Amino acid sequence: MDRETDSWFSPASPPPAWDPTQNQYRAKEPAPYQFAAAPVAEQPYLYEPEQPYPYEPEQAYEAEQPYEPEQPYEPEQEYEAEPATEKAAYEIPETPETGWSGAPSRRRRWIGRILLAGVLLIQGLLSLRLGNTAATDEAISLIVGHQEFDHLFNGTAVTTDLVQQFPGSPSLYPVLAAAADAAYGLAGARLLSLLFALVGTALLYSLTRRMFNERVAICSAGAYAVLQSTAVVGYYAAPDALAIMLVAIAAWIIVYSNRAPAAVVLAAAPAAALAVAVEHASVLVLPTLLLLAVLTAWPLPTRGLLRGFLLGAATLALLFATGVLSGVRNGTFARGRGTESALSILSTAGQWSGLLLLLAFGGAVAYLWRERMNEVVDAAVVASSPLRRAALGLVLCGTGLLLPLLQAQLHTSAVMFRHIGLGLFFAAPLAGVGISRMMGAHFRQPQLGILAWVLMLALGISQSTLRFGAWPDSTRLVSVLRTHVSAKGHYLTEVEGVPQYYLRGVTGPDRWTSLRDQSASATVSAIEKGRYDLILLDGASSTDKDKAATKAIRASGHYRLIAQLPYRVSGGSGAYRVYVAQ
Repeated sequence: MDRETDSWFSPASPPPAWDPTQNQYRAKEPAPYQFAAAPVAEQPYLYEPEQPYPYEPEQAYEAEQPYEPEQPYEPEQEYEAEPATEKAAYEIPETPETGWSGAPSRRRRWIGRILLAGVLLIQGLLSLRLGNTAATDEAISLIVGHQEFDHLFNGTAVTTDLVQQFPGSPSLYPVLAAAADAAYGLAGARLLSLLFALVGTALLYSLTRRMFNERVAICSAGAYAVLQSTAVVGYYAAPDALAIMLVAIAAWIIVYSNRAPAAVVLAAAPAAALAVAVEHASVLVLPTLLLLAVLTAWPLPTRGLLRGFLLGAATLALLFATGVLSGVRNGTFARGRGTESALSILSTAGQWSGLLLLLAFGGAVAYLWRERMNEVVDAAVVASSPLRRAALGLVLCGTGLLLPLLQAQLHTSAVMFRHIGLGLFFAAPLAGVGISRMMGAHFRQPQLGILAWVLMLALGISQSTLRFGAWPDSTRLVSVLRTHVSAKGHYLTEVEGVPQYYLRGVTGPDRWTSLRDQSASATVSAIEKGRYDLILLDGASSTDKDKAATKAIRASGHYRLIAQLPYRVSGGSGAYRVYVAQ
């Protein structure tokens, strides 16, 4: 449509004409295009008027052809965006080749320490639940300690003859126990022993961990902590707990210096010598310490032999220099033979230590057969020879049997309940091996180890209770004696230590004469002459001296019976008889 004429036909194209032949309009052909005359432009002054302006017609218009590309259009490849990485809700961590690593770690150390704290707590509770008045050995230790304490700090002479009955150096443990007794009474002296016992168990865990691993160490400490000997000695005012701790210190130094120069083992000599000085029975485990110094240095036998020689020479030199060896000859195992049968002594020892020794022998056999359970397949370890493992098992288990065999040879079990702990200390590491092998690799059968430990716990509870009830409660006896003694009297007693300890504020220990230390003829002569102001006899005793003293009292007519105090102990019953001069 033409915008100027408002028509559908443009001025350049005329309207169509009617064609009757075709019965339709026929478009007229357009007239040929004629160029209009170019207007004469006003010539600039540079051109001359008579010269026409040059003009060249424009070229004919050619319709624009459609664009045909030489090559067909190929669309570019679409951009593929990289898929967005979405963080998974849970990613499985990379696991090592083995799930059980043998490398030391802080987590394993703290787990071991927490378990050890639990073991020590159980040991402390087993000891603290026990209670009774002072036993004869406790009273002797404390009386000697008070006398030595006054002698060291005040120059007072030692007047009691109980010093000869103390199984160690009177200036070592008794002084410590007397200081604790002066501050906190009998409970203070017993708590001091508990401290020594707990330190010994902790050292047992540490050295067993060094020899084997954490699992064996916690099994070893757990088995040793619930024994009857450990529970009793841990709350008994006697030198045994201190001796065990010193032996544990010496063994710990020996084990932890196995890769150090050989001369480092000399640091264990003072502890070993001091253990013998504190408790003469500790001399029996000195060969075990020397052999342990040799075997733990394997596979370097030359250095091991040198370690054993240096330790033995240094320990013997210290014992000779201090005069302890001369006191060992008159110690616990040189006081004479008893009348008990060897079979009954071994049977009693089996009840106290049989289960632990059985586990120790089983652990020794398992350790000899296979050194490791191969829980850590990629662990780099130095395998030891079967000879070394067999020797180690023989030494440690043999030490556990040494004390009962010696007591059976002496035919007396009087102090076996205290001394047996020295040997069981060395058998405990192999008992830990036995419990660990029972549970298997990766704790496949933990119920077996738990069962063994529960049995030992039950035995330890019942046996320690019976042991603390093996001596009578002296409360009534002391109350009767207190009203009949004075600082100037002379007294004869068959109950050693107990009246001297509880009545030390009323009369001195030198005023008491032990029936055990006199011959029967001297005792009868003194009674017939009426030299004693008071006589105390134990009705449960049936020795020749007791019978002779009873007969002399009845025949002399100088004494009258003022009290007969019956008592009951775990092994039977008896009665104290108190006679005063009339």
